[in-house]
Amino acid sequence: MRIDLHCHSTASDGTDTPAELVRNAAAAGLDVVALTDHDTTRGYAEAIAALPEGLTLITGAELSCRIDGISMHMLAYLFDPEEPALLAERELVRDDRVPRAKGMIAKLDALGVPVTWEQVERIAAGGSVGRPHVATALVELGVVPTVSDAFTEEWLADGGRAFVEKHETDPFEAIRLVKNAGGVCVFAHPAAAKRGRTVPEARIAELAEAGLDGIEVDHMDHDADARDRLRGLAKDLDLLVTGSSDYHGSRKTVTLGAYTTDPEVYGEITRRATGAFPVPGTGGA
Repeated sequence: MRIDLHCHSTASDGTDTPAELVRNAAAAGLDVVALTDHDTTRGYAEAIAALPEGLTLITGAELSCRIDGISMHMLAYLFDPEEPALLAERELVRDDRVPRAKGMIAKLDALGVPVTWEQVERIAAGGSVGRPHVATALVELGVVPTVSDAFTEEWLADGGRAFVEKHETDPFEAIRLVKNAGGVCVFAHPAAAKRGRTVPEARIAELAEAGLDGIEVDHMDHDADARDRLRGLAKDLDLLVTGSSDYHGSRKTVTLGAYTTDPEVYGEITRRATGAFPVPGTGGA
């Protein structure tokens, strides 16, 4: 089995619609794909309706969190999307994305970069607005060559010249909310140092104690040394190890299935979840 547990659609900051994402996942030879848009579940219905036969969909979300001033992302899988407390927190985070984007645009304007809200809104195309949309605007204007090049201290990285904070959930609270909604929690790309400061291992141990299920190890932003270190940490803390592409369509160079999760780990995730179940494809619309 080929299993990719971290993918984005146009419901947040990917460039594939949810329907295109599942079709492309099947074409890439995947058996299981997870839809994990940022702080939203709006892509579920379209993805399920288009799900090809032979492909299983894992519903999820990538939750925006912050600990000790460090931004981090929590992958939540197979939770009940209508559970009121988790739904309210996702909406709070998502609603803060628009003023945050407008704040970054104002900072860029002060730096002499003519990004506009209309441009970013067009790029987002109804998805949850995020830094990648602002980064894409910088690419369109020729300020940086790629989206990744916008995530530096010069521009949009944490603490960068045009960075603006947004509401982000305390990860201990995120774990509690996801667990209460019947879901499973995996810390996304925990050693992605090029994105900014990373969470110390001592704090990851505390998150494990609080119910964290796993850490994403095999990821494009982790080099070989980081992966070895994270595997050791996961073993010490009895955490599941996942691998995922973090696919964003054409917004990133990584391809679907570039990194995958062991079938036994996938099986354990599905066994632990009680809020929702994997959705088998029946041919799609």
